[in-house]
Amino acid sequence: MSRRSLSSLALGLAVLVTATALLGSTGFAQGTKPKRGGILNSLLIEDPPGLIIHESATVSNVWPMSPCYSNLVLFDPLKPLEGVDTVIPELAERWSWQDNYKNLVFFLRKNVKWHDGKPFTSADVKYTFDVAREAPDAPAKFRLSARKEWWTNVAAIEAPEPYTVVFHLKRPQPSLLLMLASGYSPVYPAHVAAAEMRTRCVGTGPFKFKEWKRGEYVDLVKNPDYFVKGRPYLDGIRYVVIVERGTKYAALQAGRLDITFPGEGTKTIADQVKAAVPQIKIETVGQTVVDNLLVNNTKPPFNNVKARLAVSLAIDRRAYVKAVHQGGAAVGASMQPKPYGVWGLMEKDLNALPGYGKAADDKAKARKLFAEAGYGPQNPLKIEMATRNIPIYVDFASFVINELKQVGVEATLKQVDTAQWHPLATRKEYQLGANLTGIGADDPDANFYENFACGSPRNYTGYCDEQVMKMIDQQSQEIDAKKRQQMVWDIQKKLEEDGARPSMSWRLDYVMQWPYVRNYVPHNNIYNYGRMQEVWLDK
Repeated sequence: MSRRSLSSLALGLAVLVTATALLGSTGFAQGTKPKRGGILNSLLIEDPPGLIIHESATVSNVWPMSPCYSNLVLFDPLKPLEGVDTVIPELAERWSWQDNYKNLVFFLRKNVKWHDGKPFTSADVKYTFDVAREAPDAPAKFRLSARKEWWTNVAAIEAPEPYTVVFHLKRPQPSLLLMLASGYSPVYPAHVAAAEMRTRCVGTGPFKFKEWKRGEYVDLVKNPDYFVKGRPYLDGIRYVVIVERGTKYAALQAGRLDITFPGEGTKTIADQVKAAVPQIKIETVGQTVVDNLLVNNTKPPFNNVKARLAVSLAIDRRAYVKAVHQGGAAVGASMQPKPYGVWGLMEKDLNALPGYGKAADDKAKARKLFAEAGYGPQNPLKIEMATRNIPIYVDFASFVINELKQVGVEATLKQVDTAQWHPLATRKEYQLGANLTGIGADDPDANFYENFACGSPRNYTGYCDEQVMKMIDQQSQEIDAKKRQQMVWDIQKKLEEDGARPSMSWRLDYVMQWPYVRNYVPHNNIYNYGRMQEVWLDK
């Protein structure tokens, strides 16, 4: 694209979004003038499995690294419910959709520097997303591009000028903007090798990498050259690694921690903390995280749809919510249910699906299907249930093992370290798996392409159906919201009927913080509010 044609483009913008104020504009969300200085102490439930967010499949990586980086756009940190109307500029000053949502043009900020002093340009954007989508001419390669499928509709990325970048799409895809706003989509420097980025952060964000002492903490310090005037307020952030569940909340109550870790707080723990320290602030939000059962579609016995459906029918979702979450979760299929999300199935449709009806009736159907697949009292199905060695995962797996026992299935538990878990699941070296899947944005494209598309590295079950792929592509390019909603409902029904990746529940998060922490606003998605540039300490 030439400079002349680019000028014409700028004059003929059909849909233009401009930045009147970046990142909430004032920081006065709670009515008090922000104070500067101080170190925020945040919980980290384990060591990050790595430091490159694009290689990551866990919030344990995204959370401590988010303050180091910037996105083209992001979800407004001061607005808790995310959607297309809360997407604001970050490295981009403004953007424009062209050709009926087939081309997305970003006009970038000038005078932005990487933490090593090098200038940020459109070449960095092109580099990041060419590598992430594994473009044929990409100049580098991630060990695992965890969300490669997010970018399959990108035909090419053009950087015609230092501060302009164009995403050319194969077909319309309005939701691309929301995926670019996710905490999973930071822009990386083209001049720093991926191997170096695995051990430290070189970003453009409000905080710079200082030290990672394994098993103890990750330290970040204020970036004095941050491109947003007056931000951040904090001098730094310390992410304290505490693995043991009881110790985490004892540290919070003792004041060693200022805030907890997203996705970690349960209703029971929140009730206990509130009773012990009434002044601690607790907010309940959605997580956009689903407890889902990985059923290996590629190997016996679960390459047989009857066996997959039998497993799904055996598990009482509502009992699961009561027993494992003490009511702190919502029953739903493959999209987050209302009021925490907008794409979930209606209650009447959900109740008609396998595993969502009357528990006794569903278990009877499960025994019948297992018998048809060749299993019964004389030939019991013996399987291994794998999961991460984190309490919330083990609780999930243990419940499922007990449910399967009631229909004659003998399952044993295998606990796996986080660093081993995602490679194991990607290689499909398991039979059943208890998994938590976080969706980087509450949009069907972010979920379906990543977790159910044929060939996706995050499609851990190996489920692949040509009809479903056509349905996913059709909903993705549908601009009419009502039509797209019905398409998304139909896809969810089909996935449940195929036993593709049975959903157990959608987690609620009980976010805890001391009242002196200001402008820390939990979102309904655990991956998207970790930038921390607006947070300050009122003490």
